[in-house]
Amino acid sequence: MCTFFDLLPCLDFCLWGPPDPNSTIGNTEGESVAWCTKSSYGTRVIPQGAITGVQFMKTPDYVQVTGYINQWLIDIAPDDDGGELDPHGADQRGNPLGALLFSTAFTGDFVQAVEWHNFMGGGTFCLKACDPAGAHAADYCQHIYDRIGCQYNAPAAYVNNTYLSCLGDDQDFPGIYTDSNGVVQTYTQPDESLGPITTIPYTARIPASSDCTTYQSSQLFADAPPDPTPTGPTTTSAAAFTNHVTTHVASGTTTANGGSSTNAASPRAFASFGALVGAAVVAVAAL
Repeated sequence: MCTFFDLLPCLDFCLWGPPDPNSTIGNTEGESVAWCTKSSYGTRVIPQGAITGVQFMKTPDYVQVTGYINQWLIDIAPDDDGGELDPHGADQRGNPLGALLFSTAFTGDFVQAVEWHNFMGGGTFCLKACDPAGAHAADYCQHIYDRIGCQYNAPAAYVNNTYLSCLGDDQDFPGIYTDSNGVVQTYTQPDESLGPITTIPYTARIPASSDCTTYQSSQLFADAPPDPTPTGPTTTSAAAFTNHVTTHVASGTTTANGGSSTNAASPRAFASFGALVGAAVVAVAAL
């Protein structure tokens, strides 16, 4: 069975998540399912209270949604730093297996976004779908930086208790930065066999946003089931999250194939869901 989802500003979108409660992304990335804000796609519906802040951004080369999440409400273990889902995976079959993602954001009609990535865990999320007609879709939607999370793969101004839809500039390609001498450098992610990543030589530039529209959480959760009895903390604290990132730079979780990934995103990373009424993203995944 397949599932579909739309992405309409910050009100209508889906994320990948585990099929069973209290799971880690690393152990379920191949079998993850779609969790959507709307009930019309035949997917699991994100319950009320799960998303505590979201920003949608439409740029010249991609659309992106980022924010804060009470992740246990979509079956991710409360203490899971999480990891990356993308259309490649170690065997090029995708994580989730066979996952496809489509968007109307680029042409007005559904077009497959061949390159995308979705980081889940550590109390945050980010999903970026790159325009397949763009010259650098694979560069903006890199899948080789799975250990350094949202703050480097989808830099944005993550703001809690805010629901925004914006236009924005493109970010720098993940892993590419300009050092203090003005020289463009490429960051090489160390292998997990070398242990946790404790330092990274740069801070990702946060792209500018504009033409933002603010929504209410009641609009986001119009189709959502009631908040179930929580199995973790009842709120997402920006302060606690800041401390979590500081103490878990990239410790990661062990994946099913022995790898390690993390989503230790910085609360400074601001990804806005751009003013994109009518633009949609559709994902297809096995339930």
